[in-house]
Amino acid sequence: MKLFCLAGCLVLATMSLCAHAATWQPSPGHSQIGIWPQTVPDAQPLPGPEYLKVDKENVAGKPYSYVGNVSRPTMTVYSPKGKNTGAAVVVFPGGGFQILAIDLEGTEVCDWLTSNGITCVLLKYRVPSTPYDWHCDCRPHNHAISKLSLEDAQRTIGLVRFHAKEWHIDPDKIGVIGFSAGGYLVAEISTNYKHRLYAPIDAADKESCRPDFAMAIYPGHLDESGALNANVPVSGETPPTFLLQAEDDNVDGVRQSLAYYGALKKAGVPVEMHLYARGGHAFGLRPTKFPITHWPRLATQWMNTIGMIRD
Repeated sequence: MKLFCLAGCLVLATMSLCAHAATWQPSPGHSQIGIWPQTVPDAQPLPGPEYLKVDKENVAGKPYSYVGNVSRPTMTVYSPKGKNTGAAVVVFPGGGFQILAIDLEGTEVCDWLTSNGITCVLLKYRVPSTPYDWHCDCRPHNHAISKLSLEDAQRTIGLVRFHAKEWHIDPDKIGVIGFSAGGYLVAEISTNYKHRLYAPIDAADKESCRPDFAMAIYPGHLDESGALNANVPVSGETPPTFLLQAEDDNVDGVRQSLAYYGALKKAGVPVEMHLYARGGHAFGLRPTKFPITHWPRLATQWMNTIGMIRD
């Protein structure tokens, strides 16, 4: 898929072929909640208003939607369907820190999580996220911290923990899942949670923003010439992690998961990694002919194994 290509010039060319649509809104019965009460920290000017587009390049026979120019980040809470395990997962869609695949790696993920008794919190984080810029092929910052998106992730996890009782969530069972660039954001928040990148605002910022568990799906930005990106300082306190990638992923590449897995293992962090021969990149949860398409079942079993949910 061109959507998540790190050489973003190809993506921008694809975007020009997409049809405009209204600003993204969640399904009926759900509302977007602004995560910043007033001023957004480190606000930066964008080339235009927030937009929603539909890409004609299908995934599993179905088009996908994405949002861009997000300056006012929001979270949308989806309650479990049926039983409530008490667990919650904050979802980080991918898109190279330039756009967000809001359905493929967002709402469709929430449908899966809520069907398993898990509260889903879909984060529409700020994009573009400094210093990531798709206006060239050089991208010397591919291993930098995505500052704006990480601020939004830190704030959101604190908010979820602060509202845990109200939202029927166990504050000790709050995880994260991310795809592609969102997978890197998973690693960022898993290793950069002790110090917020912004000045605390309210009581929610007194809560821990450390995830209790993490799932990085075809992540990017983690491998730096055969070593782990130094901006994700893994330690023994990094949360238990689930990794998934295809060996024919030509966008981020299987070395991303391998680098992170090696560091987690060395630090003694519980980690489970699944590598598949075929699958490519940016497939989300949509069914394909490849065995990797069954990964959600493996992730559910893993969450059960580490005690976050129960059958």
